[in-house]
Amino acid sequence: MSDTTVEKPWTGRFNEPTNAFVEAFGASVGFDQRMYKQDIAGSVAHAKMLASVGVLTDEERDTILEGLTEIEGEIERGEFEWSIALEDVHMNIEKRLTDKIGMAGKKLHTGRSRNDQVATDVRLYLRAEIDTAIAPELKRLQLALIELAEREAETIMPGFTHLQTAQPITFGHHMLAWNEMLQRDSERLADCRKRVNIMPLGSAALAGTTYPIDRDFTARELGFDMPCRNSLDGVSDRDFAIEFLSWASIMLMHMSRFSEELILWTSSQFDWVDLGDSFCTGSSIMPQKKNPDVPELVRGKTGRIFGSLSSMLMIMKGQPLAYNKDNQEDKEPLFDAIDTVKGCLKVYADMMAQIELKRENMREAALRGFSTATDLADYLVRNGVPFRDAHEVVGKAVALGVETKRDLSEMSLEELQGFSDAIKDDVFDYLTLEGSVGARDHIGGTAPERVRCAAKMAAELLIN
Repeated sequence: MSDTTVEKPWTGRFNEPTNAFVEAFGASVGFDQRMYKQDIAGSVAHAKMLASVGVLTDEERDTILEGLTEIEGEIERGEFEWSIALEDVHMNIEKRLTDKIGMAGKKLHTGRSRNDQVATDVRLYLRAEIDTAIAPELKRLQLALIELAEREAETIMPGFTHLQTAQPITFGHHMLAWNEMLQRDSERLADCRKRVNIMPLGSAALAGTTYPIDRDFTARELGFDMPCRNSLDGVSDRDFAIEFLSWASIMLMHMSRFSEELILWTSSQFDWVDLGDSFCTGSSIMPQKKNPDVPELVRGKTGRIFGSLSSMLMIMKGQPLAYNKDNQEDKEPLFDAIDTVKGCLKVYADMMAQIELKRENMREAALRGFSTATDLADYLVRNGVPFRDAHEVVGKAVALGVETKRDLSEMSLEELQGFSDAIKDDVFDYLTLEGSVGARDHIGGTAPERVRCAAKMAAELLIN
């Protein structure tokens, strides 16, 4: 990247050159050059619009478009020389265009400012990332979970509250719970995109422009739903970025919860699942170790996303209208969050597609902790015992189980009948793990057939 002194487009007002340190301190081209495609696309649409209203001739428009196409090629081939002295991606491209085509290049900036230009570029960039990377990777992860849920609809595991064994559930049901979180994330992302897809271009510096611009034309060219309704708000609004970071924070919070469970499940104390070797690492000193690096990294990166949201909120909280240089600081947390989210989704989708279950260990764990105690209480209620009395009866039976180190299903009928004469010889149909999960045969329940139906519905929702 060159920092050679060049003539800046705004130097007419100034008598002294910019301090060299200030020039480097205020430059954003080191990170905002990633928006070059969006900047060029915005300039193409702007040039077409200016020609359509008579501000540019058709010849000037065509010269500008040809020059911009050539510049895009230079950037993609690595031939473009970026200059810190030109501050940002916008001025670097504009200066190169002027050098290539002369006077027509200087006319391109008519009716716009870097203020509405950068606001437009950021929206275009975020929209492209949502559409081409983030939403597809989120969908891929959801499909992996749904396929896993359908395949493991009958695989029994303990469900927890307070991280204590509560009731038996199926692994498929658990995966669909994860998917429900991600489905809400998917819906929130689609809603967030609506507010991303509003066009600031045409707001100029803050008050609009005296040129007869056609903002609806430009919006159509760039695929925006509409132009922003207020020029002051258009150049200074970063709500869309804050909303995206809020979305990312919620989504990564969900993935961090998934990660915590996977980390527990892969431990020797649980030993329920095995992650592929390619998603784990070993220890430099302990040869037996297989560390669940991917879930741990995602759990750690969640804090990074939260930090990006906090950073953006702090950047915006004290700004008066309209544009302020503070807004240059919006891009690094936003770009970092975009990259982090994409990486987390991709690696998780890959990992979950290859996860291996240790089904017998899960089943054995479900047999511990009296996970069918509630089923026995429900059985007593169906046989005429008031629930509170049934609760006490089962509590006493559990106490015997703790004392004798036996599950309820391992007690004799006579022992159970000693706690209540409402217990009949069919009680063991309800104390088995299969009987417990199978009895929850309703919408949202963990019965295998309900899980399969729910997985099918979840897949259809994604496809549609």
